[in-house]
Amino acid sequence: MRSSRCNTLRRVTTTPTHFLSPEPFDRDFLESLLDRAQRMKHGVPKRLLEGRSLGLLFFNRSLRTRASFQVAMFQLGGQCVNLTSSSDFWDLEPEEGKVMDGTAPEHVKDAAKVLSGYLDALAIRTVPFGRNYELDRRDAVVHAWAKQATVPVINLESNLQHPCQAVADLMTLRESLGELRGQKVTIAWTANPQPQSFGVVNSLLLAGAKFGIEFTVAHPEGYDLDAQVLSAAKREAEKAGASVKVVHDLTEGCRGAKAVYARSWASIESYGQPSVESVKRSRNTSWIVDAARMRATAGGEGRFLHAMPVRRNVNVTDEVIDGPHSLVYLQAANRLHSQKAILATILKG
Repeated sequence: MRSSRCNTLRRVTTTPTHFLSPEPFDRDFLESLLDRAQRMKHGVPKRLLEGRSLGLLFFNRSLRTRASFQVAMFQLGGQCVNLTSSSDFWDLEPEEGKVMDGTAPEHVKDAAKVLSGYLDALAIRTVPFGRNYELDRRDAVVHAWAKQATVPVINLESNLQHPCQAVADLMTLRESLGELRGQKVTIAWTANPQPQSFGVVNSLLLAGAKFGIEFTVAHPEGYDLDAQVLSAAKREAEKAGASVKVVHDLTEGCRGAKAVYARSWASIESYGQPSVESVKRSRNTSWIVDAARMRATAGGEGRFLHAMPVRRNVNVTDEVIDGPHSLVYLQAANRLHSQKAILATILKG
């Protein structure tokens, strides 16, 4: 199965293979990415992507993703064209058949086809709209680019998915814990003044479940994850002989965990209602990963992860994030190596 997956992931001009979510890929393929990332961490083929160009399109802010992708392409001998919506181009209309008499002077269809003629792949971070969950969960913008582009499209984070982060997360967990199967990992909702996207959690669940990770999702009442994503993760976990369970007590959720992954996300119930969301969040400010919660982990030595940016002493205390069991900087560093593996696989095969 691995060979057939890898054989399909080469540059093409009519039917590109995109990397939008971990869901379509099997464990063998994902494991091949982790293996390749680990090899690249200890020795990079200098000119593997010589002459190849990657377009980076950011409709939302970025620090680690932008920097790591640029460095990854440079180290592989390729180059990046870096474009930011706030300064380098204008609004783009994603909806097909739209009468374009609004603010967008260009359609995604036209931009995607033009850029496909210049570049070997496109990597796109979309902006979370935050008004209507049923619309936002469709990830219409990144899927519009994938539909119209004639080169591969990489999702750098959308409302529902962040597959590149998931590969780095699994790489980090595997480096720290060894075999992923059977490891208990807690995804801990934490209070945050501004809720973050669901993408990090969704992609980690969907990818990690294929490896047989025993996931516990701990969140307050009213912060349920997307029902379809959660069901898909549970199905993958069951096939791998594992499970995904949900609890509503943070300390209980951390109990016995080998790793605690802190992340904030919005309430689907009050999505698009900022005042209601603010009141709901204010009732859950005690949801912070602190030393007491980490003492409840396996042997009191559970690892701590966070995708960053992190609000210190809101999401996690300084004592934990700066402590000996924190993996946040290794996790961030592994973005570079995992993305080199993704780029090399998509652009080189």
